[in-house]
Amino acid sequence: MSKSVDLTAIPGFRVGHWTDLTAATGCTVILCPDGAVAGVDVRGTAPATRETDLLDPV
Repeated sequence: MSKSVDLTAIPGFRVGHWTDLTAATGCTVILCPDGAVAGVDVRGTAPATRETDLLDPV
């Protein structure tokens, strides 16, 4: 059984989101404390990702 946890309930994490309903677009930003381990799952035909390669530790 999985448990749902609100990301804003994790100490040190800050979350912001903005949506433009007219343009059908938006942006979510998650700021993590130093030393946090990150991953990304990119989906869609044109997700317009930026800087996801920075998550590669190599």
